[in-house]
Amino acid sequence: MTKERAYFEAVTLKEHGRWCPNNVPEVFHFDRTMSLIAMRYLEPPHIILRKGLIAGVEYPLLAEHISDYMANTLFYTSLIYRSTTEHKKAVAEFCGNVELCRLTEQVVFSDPYKVSEYNHWTSPYLDEDAEAVRNDDGLKVEIAELKSKFCERSQALIHGDLHTGSVMVTHDSTQVIDPEFAFYGPMGFDIGAFLGNLILAYFAQDGHAVGENDRKNYKEWILKTIEDTWNLFRKKFTALWDKHKDGSGEAYLPAIYNNPELQLLVQKKYFEDLLHDTVGFGSAKMIRRIVGVAHVEDLESIADPSKRATCEKRALCLAKMLLKERRKFHDISEIVSAVRNVQ
Repeated sequence: MTKERAYFEAVTLKEHGRWCPNNVPEVFHFDRTMSLIAMRYLEPPHIILRKGLIAGVEYPLLAEHISDYMANTLFYTSLIYRSTTEHKKAVAEFCGNVELCRLTEQVVFSDPYKVSEYNHWTSPYLDEDAEAVRNDDGLKVEIAELKSKFCERSQALIHGDLHTGSVMVTHDSTQVIDPEFAFYGPMGFDIGAFLGNLILAYFAQDGHAVGENDRKNYKEWILKTIEDTWNLFRKKFTALWDKHKDGSGEAYLPAIYNNPELQLLVQKKYFEDLLHDTVGFGSAKMIRRIVGVAHVEDLESIADPSKRATCEKRALCLAKMLLKERRKFHDISEIVSAVRNVQ
């Protein structure tokens, strides 16, 4: 990976921090020659969110904060707010982050669906499951469509790697870090990455349950956080859209979309498409974390390989179904029900 990724990380921290300063650590200085970023120190008790999820810690403001971050950063860097001239200039600059985009294309959309030296899984328990992914033609048709969207759709300045390891938290603070994979891409890739990692954390809980602490209440908190995150994101994004509907954004020109009924129609279509993208990309991220190159600590930290494999099988089964059937879902509550119903 080229050292230029530090430049795109610094630029994204500044741009996202401009629109959501409460949830992005401030950058004080960037030296491009040295690839050096001086930024806010996230003092204790901030920890990586993933570690908190493994420990079974509830974060009451997580959905509120992360929905703020996603709504503001995605809206204000999209064509709903910006002119096409401004947008294309920004897209062109971030095309320079091609190496990290290519890495994502490889590990998320390619490697899990073919024999690759980098793939690994909990063997022998998941040997047949990994082979089934590689032989699933229906899955390959859908992943090709998602890869095309990832490569071709410059919807907003996305973080590009918004999993639970890229968020630091306390009970009253949520900070998004490490956007070195940032580029102008599909919004659903960010939202799906975050929600998909929460679903992986949900399935991992059975592997961390000990004694009387069966983690059932914690699993319900995770599901509520998933539902709240999407619903709050949609509410806040819609409010920003309504606020700026007569502004300089060129996706929906006020001269055309100038009545409330039409505004509601285009917003309904927009969010239905975005939910399907979110579910698709989130599922792809889940699959790659189970049979691809880089796994998640939520599952990897389960010491008993048989117990770990059981958790992984459930997550993989759900992810395959959601990826192939995502267009059947019209509300986040239906997704949460599908997660809860996995046996």
